[in-house]
Amino acid sequence: MAVRTEKDLSEALRALWLKVVAAMELRNFGYAISLLQEILKQEPEFLTGRQLLRRVEVTKSKSVKKSFFKISTAPIGVMKAQREIKKDPKRAIEMLEEVLEAEPYNRQANLLLKEAALAAGWPEIGVFALRTLLEENSRDVKVLHELGRLYHQLGDHENEVEVYNQLTAIDPLDAQALRLGKDASARASMKRGGWTQAESYRDLIKDKEAAISLEQQSRIRLTGEALDQQIAETYAHHQAEPENVDFARRLGALSEQKDDFGSAIRWYQYAADLAKGADTGLLRKISNLKIKCLEREIAAHEEFLATYSAQDEVYTEKSAQLRAAKVSRAEILIADAQERVARNPTDLQLRFELGDNLFNAGRFREAVPELQRARQNPHARLKAMNVLGCCYGELGMLDLAMKQLEEASREILSMDTMKKEIVYNLGLVYERMGAPDKSLACMKQIYEVDYGYRDVAKRVESSYERNISGS
Repeated sequence: MAVRTEKDLSEALRALWLKVVAAMELRNFGYAISLLQEILKQEPEFLTGRQLLRRVEVTKSKSVKKSFFKISTAPIGVMKAQREIKKDPKRAIEMLEEVLEAEPYNRQANLLLKEAALAAGWPEIGVFALRTLLEENSRDVKVLHELGRLYHQLGDHENEVEVYNQLTAIDPLDAQALRLGKDASARASMKRGGWTQAESYRDLIKDKEAAISLEQQSRIRLTGEALDQQIAETYAHHQAEPENVDFARRLGALSEQKDDFGSAIRWYQYAADLAKGADTGLLRKISNLKIKCLEREIAAHEEFLATYSAQDEVYTEKSAQLRAAKVSRAEILIADAQERVARNPTDLQLRFELGDNLFNAGRFREAVPELQRARQNPHARLKAMNVLGCCYGELGMLDLAMKQLEEASREILSMDTMKKEIVYNLGLVYERMGAPDKSLACMKQIYEVDYGYRDVAKRVESSYERNISGS
């Protein structure tokens, strides 16, 4: 299945999509659902639309009061859809969406949606159905195994490894998950190295002794003389075959083990150049190591500054070096995010990451349009709204900040980590707007469930002390 994106929609459907976004802003969930269902009938492969539909349905279902006497009609709908799968799987998917409108986390409906999606040739929808169930219960072992098998069928070994890692974290004695996870990891490594075209791993390295050495040393973490010996040995092989990507990659990994990040970056860059930029894993490794180097530098500067006062002459110099290191780190993160957005301009998760990094770098105006677009991603929506509200606040647009954070807060019913951050930021905005009572009310909401959150306890308790002293 070639997943359809927003740019693939016809003009008529794009107009409906814009109405969906407007309906979401107004919290008109019923209207948004009906529009999304119409879009998906015409473009069932529009995965972002289906993801947003489910997010709206979940939000709506949480806001509706549960009736004790209400009888679920989901089993009947699931049975009807099951009879339809063999004849017309696309129609079965439409029928299941009607069931999921009222019960978005219905287990049988989502499992059947996965089957129908596979029958229709849309495996990404099958993945989405299983991910929906895991959203409600991330420790559902049966669903995780189903998802692992599906990723295996799709050849998505990176995500397959992630799933089996989750399973082993839940149950370290799950022998099947351990075995399948190792197999998936091996396949992922082969795919990254372009080894799937060769008959065997050893065929890719002419020197059989080098192949054996690399194979053995990859199994253990080396230290001291053994590590230096392996670097020297691998470097000799590299000199004999300077165009061999695997030797360059191995030198990068060995340098990283030695904590010589500078050399590791240079070797990984050499390997990435040999691969002509096709290995995104290498590019991400280079970026991550550069950030690690800067984080070490930042930590060292902060530790140094903690021992000096602002009046010391060296303090100003080190402060400037600290700011420069932080700016460099932010710029790397932004450049990396911009590059990935350029490759996948319709990926709204990447838009959020770019907007978030721009915000952290203090580039608030540039962050706003990225975060506004990211709100359309059901998985990044709340985080995007929170950061967008903070952006508006930094730009002095306090009314827009308040509106954005209030809306985000309403969409979360329980006081989880995300809601605490949103409500806290909203309280700060109220404070800046000269509304101390509303600000305090926000802090009290958090205080009731998490005494130790930031400076909430101090803010709430000091308000009572003021009342006592004033009486």
